[in-house]
Amino acid sequence: MGLPALEFSDCYLDSPQFRERLKSHEAELDKTNKFIKELIKDGKALILALKSLSTAKRKFADSLNDFKFQCIGDAETDDEMCIAKSLQEFATVLQNLEDERTRMIENANDVLILPLERFRKEQISAAKEAKKKYDKETEKYCGVLEKHLSLSAKKKEAHLHEADNQVDNVRQHFYEVSLEYVFKVQEVQERKMFEFVEPLLAFLQGLFTYYHHGYELAKDFNHFKTDLTISIQNTRNRFESTRSEVESLMRKMKENPHEHKSISQHTMEGYLFVLEKRSFVSTWVKYYCTYHREPKRVTMVLFDPKSGGKMGEEESFILKSCTRRKTDSIEKRFCFDVEAMDRPGVITMQALSEEDRRLWMEAMDGREPVYNLNKDSQAEGMAQLDVIGFNVMKKFIYAVETRGIDEQGLYRIAGVNSKVQKLLSLAMDPKTCADVELDSPEWEIKTITSAIKHYLRVLPAPLMTYQYQRSFIKAAKMDNPEARVTEIHALVHRLPEKNRQMLELLVKHLSNVASHHHQNLMTIANLGVVFGPTLLRPQEETVAAIMDIKFQNIVVEILIEHHERIFLDIPNSAGGPNNTQSNQSRRRSTENKAPSCSERPLTLFHTPTHSQKGEKRNSVADMQNSTNSTNGELDGRQIRPSSLLNPKGRGSIPTSATTPSPTSPRSPSWPMFSAPSSPHPVSSASSDSSPVSVSGRKAIALYACKAEHESELSFIAGTVFMNVHASREPGWLEGTLDGRTGLIPENYVEFL
Repeated sequence: MGLPALEFSDCYLDSPQFRERLKSHEAELDKTNKFIKELIKDGKALILALKSLSTAKRKFADSLNDFKFQCIGDAETDDEMCIAKSLQEFATVLQNLEDERTRMIENANDVLILPLERFRKEQISAAKEAKKKYDKETEKYCGVLEKHLSLSAKKKEAHLHEADNQVDNVRQHFYEVSLEYVFKVQEVQERKMFEFVEPLLAFLQGLFTYYHHGYELAKDFNHFKTDLTISIQNTRNRFESTRSEVESLMRKMKENPHEHKSISQHTMEGYLFVLEKRSFVSTWVKYYCTYHREPKRVTMVLFDPKSGGKMGEEESFILKSCTRRKTDSIEKRFCFDVEAMDRPGVITMQALSEEDRRLWMEAMDGREPVYNLNKDSQAEGMAQLDVIGFNVMKKFIYAVETRGIDEQGLYRIAGVNSKVQKLLSLAMDPKTCADVELDSPEWEIKTITSAIKHYLRVLPAPLMTYQYQRSFIKAAKMDNPEARVTEIHALVHRLPEKNRQMLELLVKHLSNVASHHHQNLMTIANLGVVFGPTLLRPQEETVAAIMDIKFQNIVVEILIEHHERIFLDIPNSAGGPNNTQSNQSRRRSTENKAPSCSERPLTLFHTPTHSQKGEKRNSVADMQNSTNSTNGELDGRQIRPSSLLNPKGRGSIPTSATTPSPTSPRSPSWPMFSAPSSPHPVSSASSDSSPVSVSGRKAIALYACKAEHESELSFIAGTVFMNVHASREPGWLEGTLDGRTGLIPENYVEFL
């Protein structure tokens, strides 16, 4: 049983139970303090022994380091390089080994001793000082209170009033000291969980690094020793001629000291400062930039002579435009903005002077700035679990899985808030949602993942509801791991239908993300840390609720790790008989009632193909291979209405998704996913099987259909038909698509 949480409200009550809970925390701190003290003592003894061993080995290695071999000139033959490396390896192999040991010893003090001493002095000592202050204020408050209560009521009114004020001041100060002490005690208890083990882990890692380094040195040593004798002989024979060549080169350099390559009129190069955002802070970074006018390519190399001349990696982009930056729009002088063809955003650069900026802008064909003052300040609407919300989430998830599922720090690295708000505003607006192209470089993966998290955070209630929040936490605290999964399985199926569908969509995606953790470094535990507080946020923030965050993370981990069992299998005891009946009713309503146009998104639904003679259904694996979609999973309950299976003796109407061409004008601007509950086509234009009395109207496809006869039309979800009217074939309509007239399943369209 762990330590009980100390609520701040108990500080005002100061009950005996509160004092007992406080004592248990104090006893644990004393125990921890003694253990750390012994651990520091043993660690220092170990480090001292390692230093003695290193000193003895280093003394022997120093005699080999006195001689430093250097070659004349700026180039070496293969033999000279072999000699230099051999002598260096011969002379310094032990020194390198002891250098690594020294680093390990120094790091041991930094990563093991100092953190433990710092934790003991700064945290535990601070808690002890807070305890002394708390005990002192307790004694003072009790004494003043007893003295005050012993005052006679016959005293003067002014004297009594003054005594009351004094007691109130002492009481208020006591409460403040009590709150600070409780806060400090709980802070130390939580800190020790990671500030204890982490230094030990770092120390062991240092030992492993040292031993591995020695192993690598031993392997490399033999290679250099083998060819040493031959290389010495060959170098002696070529020495004179090589020296002559070097001397000749030196004479040429002395004769032309000012010779240098002139800069072409089509090229500009020099130092520029580039504005970059690092760790939420804007900073100016010095680059050496080169611009070639012919390909319009800008090359930047991170280089600062003051830092020892260390050169960074080269970056390049194709210039799109260059605009002078007005002085009143930025604090720095000599600035200009450039836009690239192959990277998003605007790059702000600072030249070294006004003349330097002029030269850069002339080389880049720069222009004067033009500012657009017509800014859209449309506020973001409230997120809901509706059709728009489901479509937005599916669209975002598809973009993440196709563009950046291997990106490191996925969902941990936050996007720019303004871009996240803009993306959500456009994606959730029915007028602009179709225009949002997530393949555009404008929308970075971190912007899309932040939009997913923000959407879940701004829901009116958490996705896993306030009602079951405590139940999920209680399930995560169970001792038996299998019992945890079983209880969470049952709780998930008690959630409202839309919440469960959205949770299934999200968890399936997170499972896919976790399966790429070797590339994106986002394990199931990391994803639990990111999404636990979002999906299970408490209705009231208390100290106890904050302490339960780790269990929220465990719930999300269980959902991801066991998502197939939790979402595909209905639990035997998901809330008792009433809930079972509710689940059956929910499934029946899903199977028998087609969603209206406002309830189902115009997306591509993957449903199985039926044959006229009742051929066996294709396996799920075959269907997944043919559609290349994770959302094409089928079960035996998805059945086409009889009017569509064989309308007037016709063949079956297959509905396997045919992927539209990316350039097709009717291609959806969002990815193709199955609906939360796969709908079964039922006529949206008529409630019976009689022909619909319509003529010359427009209709839109709710599902995809592949024609099996020449008289039928093939189409995808979202296709608009012209001149739609009743057909002689029962259950079929006739319409025009791209100038071709053909039959359309009546149940597959809705009139506009």
